[in-house]
Amino acid sequence: MSEPPPTSHQRRIAVLISGSELPLAPPCPHRPRPLQQKGRIWPHARGTRNPPIPTAYLGLQPFLKANPGKTRDDYDVQVACIVARAKPDLVVLAGWMHIMGDGFLDVVNGDRVPEGEDPVARPIPVINLHPALPGAFDGAHAIERAYEAFQKGQITHSGVMVHRVVKEVDRGTPVIVRQVEIKPGEPIEAFEERLHKIEWEIIVQGTAAVLDEVAPVQPPSM
Repeated sequence: MSEPPPTSHQRRIAVLISGSELPLAPPCPHRPRPLQQKGRIWPHARGTRNPPIPTAYLGLQPFLKANPGKTRDDYDVQVACIVARAKPDLVVLAGWMHIMGDGFLDVVNGDRVPEGEDPVARPIPVINLHPALPGAFDGAHAIERAYEAFQKGQITHSGVMVHRVVKEVDRGTPVIVRQVEIKPGEPIEAFEERLHKIEWEIIVQGTAAVLDEVAPVQPPSM
């Protein structure tokens, strides 16, 4: 597969989040466009940057209530349409707690063009932040399940990863993987706080790595 040519346009990422835990506080050189599933966008992510970061909100339950007869699959496709209209180089699921159905990836990969929408120019890669090691504790409540497994002596540590998103939940190719220690006798809150600090590091590192791969920057002309 040939490498993408260097880009001269401003690189763009779309960040999908749930609730209010938005790991965008570290300085990011790229223009993220957060789309939120529930809760609210904190001011540091929305209006204090110059220019402000464009945002959108689409909650599952409000969507279903406003569209009788629609399903979770329809919601996933609608989210994909919002993302595709922004024309990002990369989509980052950063604390996105909703498990996407196949329709989302079908749209951003260009395999499906919903009625009234433009096809994507090229497949948009998607990465996800997951608080577990590859192949361990896929899906929801990974932190709690890892902590419980440690208490039972089933594991000696846990970890976090940024991985590419495929249709199998949390089974995409890892981009960055870090082990996280679980200390004997510590409360789950202490373990979770330490894990989140590492998450905030690797989500920025993983985003930069994949963005440089799919949309490398054109060097300035001499």
